Amino acid sequence: MSGTSGISGTRPEAPLIDAEEDLAPAPPVAAARRRLRAHPVLVLLGIVLASLNMRAALAGVSPLVSEIGDHFHLAATASSLVTTIPLVFMGLGSIAAPRLARRWGTETVLCGALVLLCGGILLRIAPPVVALFVGCAVVGTSIALLNVLMPGLIKRDFPEKAAGMTALYSTAMILGATVSAASAVPLENALGGWQGSLASWALLAAVAAVVWIPQAVIARRGTHHGEAAATPAHTTEDGPKLTRSPLAWQVTLFMGSQSLIAYVMIAWMPTIFTDHGMSKATAGLIFAFSTLVQMAGSFVVPMLAGRMRRQRLLAVAVTTLMACGIVGLLVAPVAGAWVWAVLLGIGQGGALGLALTMMVLRSGDAHTAARLSGMAQTWGYLLAAAGPLVLGAVHQATHGWTVPIVLLLAVCAGLVMLGLGAGRDRRIGAEA
Repeated sequence: MSGTSGISGTRPEAPLIDAEEDLAPAPPVAAARRRLRAHPVLVLLGIVLASLNMRAALAGVSPLVSEIGDHFHLAATASSLVTTIPLVFMGLGSIAAPRLARRWGTETVLCGALVLLCGGILLRIAPPVVALFVGCAVVGTSIALLNVLMPGLIKRDFPEKAAGMTALYSTAMILGATVSAASAVPLENALGGWQGSLASWALLAAVAAVVWIPQAVIARRGTHHGEAAATPAHTTEDGPKLTRSPLAWQVTLFMGSQSLIAYVMIAWMPTIFTDHGMSKATAGLIFAFSTLVQMAGSFVVPMLAGRMRRQRLLAVAVTTLMACGIVGLLVAPVAGAWVWAVLLGIGQGGALGLALTMMVLRSGDAHTAARLSGMAQTWGYLLAAAGPLVLGAVHQATHGWTVPIVLLLAVCAGLVMLGLGAGRDRRIGAEA
């Protein structure tokens, strides 16, 4: 799952960090948002529906990769682009999100992202193979906008309930991915093919977009044509230079490396099972279960991290869980599949929660944390995009999963080293 999260750290009330942290709304927009907060049920429903969409369109592809590849006569490397392309555009889209929010407002951009997501999902099933890849790019871009803007909207509209609302949003996001993965093969059987299974999730995106339309309209009411919804509260020169900070790069690469492992599992975990003789339906169910179990790690680990001065042991612990699950895929992929699913799920959820926590704990102020969040999401997703593609190419070249899985273990070793660095009790700008 990728987005940001509100975490209680060693400093009181550590903030949720997102692209809107440094934007001051125009007066008509601020007044409109106060009116929206008078109807919290509409806002709450919009948050839940948007969150359900944030991973469903990606997770539902994984159990169907073989069918998609066979339909278009794609080799393993080309098939991995179905997962790789969205990740690339999730990174690139993170750069655009703050600019779009400043110009049009968070509500309008979120509504537009859901409409874009609906179109991207449908475009993936169009006949030419180029439509599949363009649709993947559109899906990745729309999810990037949701990732970056949703947490800040939660903090802004529910300031006294940010922790509970963040838990709700995170749970809905994982639930959407779980249901999508578990239902992919049954929907394929019921709707006559993988196209129907993928297209079905456009309906959920469309419903969410409809709920966001009145919020987008209300939030822009009173603004003049061409007037920006917000203005920057800080200049880009404020704060430490992140690209010159080793600690900032350690946090960024920790985010990217754990995302790489997670998206390799999204792309190839069901295929690893089916290549060893497991049925498609069972492989999809186990993958969905692993996704569901991530909620445990993503809930517990940030709570522990916020109560520690150093998070190095947590980084080692969550990485070890993932490594044990990966070793299991190497030695007994089918016999111990449910066990490996639990280990990977808890480890992945914990690693994501820890990465998001460290964005706050390693920053000296909210402005630095906002910039670090953008840096980590952009470069993190671009790094993660290499995982499914490279491992798919290695699988195709070696005609097996042994070498790709060993490469994943090497990534785990690097993740431990990055966690030991990023988990130190240091702040960006005061690292000496």
